[in-house]
Amino acid sequence: MTKKSNLLIFILTIGVFGILNTEMGVIGILPSIAEHFHVSISKAGWLVSLFALVVAVSGPTMPLLFSGINRKKVMLLVLGVFVLGNIVSIFTSNFTILLIARIIPAFLHPIYCSLAFTVAAASVSKENAPQAVSKVFIGVSAGMVVGVPIASFIASSVSFEMAMAFFAIVNAIVFIATLLFVPSMPVKERLSSGAQLSVLKKSITWLSIMTVILLNSAVFGVYSYFAEYLKTVTNMSSNTISLMLFIFGGANIIGNIVAGRLLTKNANKFVASFPFVLGIIYILLFSFGQFTFPMAFITLIWGILGGIGGNINQYWIISAAPEAPDFANGLFLSACNIGTTIGAAVGGLFISEMGTQYVVLVGILSLILSLVTILLRNYMYSPGKQLSI
Repeated sequence: MTKKSNLLIFILTIGVFGILNTEMGVIGILPSIAEHFHVSISKAGWLVSLFALVVAVSGPTMPLLFSGINRKKVMLLVLGVFVLGNIVSIFTSNFTILLIARIIPAFLHPIYCSLAFTVAAASVSKENAPQAVSKVFIGVSAGMVVGVPIASFIASSVSFEMAMAFFAIVNAIVFIATLLFVPSMPVKERLSSGAQLSVLKKSITWLSIMTVILLNSAVFGVYSYFAEYLKTVTNMSSNTISLMLFIFGGANIIGNIVAGRLLTKNANKFVASFPFVLGIIYILLFSFGQFTFPMAFITLIWGILGGIGGNINQYWIISAAPEAPDFANGLFLSACNIGTTIGAAVGGLFISEMGTQYVVLVGILSLILSLVTILLRNYMYSPGKQLSI
């Protein structure tokens, strides 16, 4: 990779971190928001659930609408809206305005993320594309996991406003870096909306979407309740739980680096083996959940697999529709959000009916179903016919 492509990928990684940080970092300050705006914790939770819902809905459509515009201009527009939304969040005292200041950027969230993956892949050779994308994924992992404890720490040590300012500052830094260092990227050949939508006519696209929904459900259906699991099953203190969440997040980043290398070799076999490996970890999680030291080791391996899973999801959809990368990345973001929503809902059902320990069942069931869709795709589209990235 050249110095130019490395700098571009670095800016995209920080950009994705800023966007995901704005989405997920709020989880760490929900109690502060509830107190600050005098609303219930469940009402404050709308800031997370409505954001995710908007991303799921706008995932395939928004990248399609903006696919013909200069990519640098689109990135600056999205980052600018995020900075403005964050600034409004700092100064407003009205919860409804806070909600609106979150929802408007959420519509643009899929545009930046899908562009970041597409531009990173296009900035290097085809062989190095999975590795370039895996570097951008480090920003996704960091935004989803590291942003939560950082925002929580700032809110408890200084104030809620300063935590919101942290989101604004990260996005503003990326805005300036994009303005100064990212070259103009006009779209040379704009694919018509019809050409991009035509990928939905292919069964490989739908098999891939189903796989991503199931794999994301397998990881986040269980991870959504991980803190609760550590509290009730493992009997850990809140400080130890925070440490375990940090371990998971750090391991996620390791998983991104590993996945980039493994996906450049024999991707189909690698993807087919993933449900088996994660399934073994869930059986261990169920069997040794009450023991602290085994749980620390299991969390580390699970975190690495979680990072690998995110890369597999993006690769699986983009390799099914390489002719429409922006639209495919939008489909990937939607499928991930749908998977997370379904997984969390089913996981909650298992907990309420059987107890916290049984939340691993949503992971195991999702993995069994995902294996069916993976093997079906590998059988129908053998390596000879397989579209390369």
